[in-house]
Amino acid sequence: MATDSASCTHSRRTVLEIMATAFAAMTPSLAQAQSQQTIRLNVPFSPGTGPDLLARILSEELRQRWNQPVIVENKPGASGNIGTDAAARAVPDGHTLLVTVNTFVMNASIYRSIPYDPEKSFAPIVEIATGVLALVVHPSINVNTFPELIALARSKPGEINYASPGRGTPQHLAMELLKLTAKINLTHIPYPGSAGAVKDLAGGHVSAMFLPIHTALPLAEAGQIRILAVGSQARAPQATHVPTLAELGVTDFDVDLWYGVLAPVDTPKAIVDRYNAVFNEILAQPGVRAVLDKQGLIAQGGAPERLAELIARDRLRWAKVVKDAQITSE
Repeated sequence: MATDSASCTHSRRTVLEIMATAFAAMTPSLAQAQSQQTIRLNVPFSPGTGPDLLARILSEELRQRWNQPVIVENKPGASGNIGTDAAARAVPDGHTLLVTVNTFVMNASIYRSIPYDPEKSFAPIVEIATGVLALVVHPSINVNTFPELIALARSKPGEINYASPGRGTPQHLAMELLKLTAKINLTHIPYPGSAGAVKDLAGGHVSAMFLPIHTALPLAEAGQIRILAVGSQARAPQATHVPTLAELGVTDFDVDLWYGVLAPVDTPKAIVDRYNAVFNEILAQPGVRAVLDKQGLIAQGGAPERLAELIARDRLRWAKVVKDAQITSE
């Protein structure tokens, strides 16, 4: 009996040892298979937009560094709310990230109800870049400087119109902030996207607009528009001759576009930190910075906490503008 018991015990140990050996042999394969799982960069806007451009740059760089499939998924609609909600609901395992623009914070104040919370639904990873917005006018209104625009607007309240790519966009809120700060009255003409707005501005059908600097410069060189100022804290590297609104007396006026990468909330900190490190490496590359510069974008980077602070600060700031200007989504 004792011999049989010892034999059974030995047999069980042998089986367990074989299983353990087999599992150990499988473990690298399992880890390798997991590392090859596709990373999805969710862009809640159409192809060709700023977030899409940045996502495609990051995806290619990430694929090369990690030797892992990385794809960009465009999920536009409802000012970015549809794709943002999809990213918020993704499994927080690091395989789905959101690449977006500061509209995602502004929407929280514009819409009565959105399916996500910009602070609670995501784990910030990194601020990717900023883009300078320029205040421009059509030559037909006969103003060459910002003070001239203000004087004309005050002499004709409500008669000068301005375009935007839609309600609640950074371009819309930038102009509303300017109206509040300068105490002028301009009439908003919202468009379903940038293309129609820019076309009508260049054609003189609308009089003014905030435009990304890289869009404004070629139009200004062609004489189709005039650039009066930029809304950033510092002059744009692409147009150092153009003054900032702050230089012209408009205080506390910083309306840069900013772009960021976020993960679904509850994504492990180790995963967030790994992404933050690699994205900072990518953004530090001279080649990447050169590509962004051609698109009117300035590479940023930094810790996740920097983006978190930016989101919290902007949420309060734009909520006040939306309330004071009585802006709605309709």
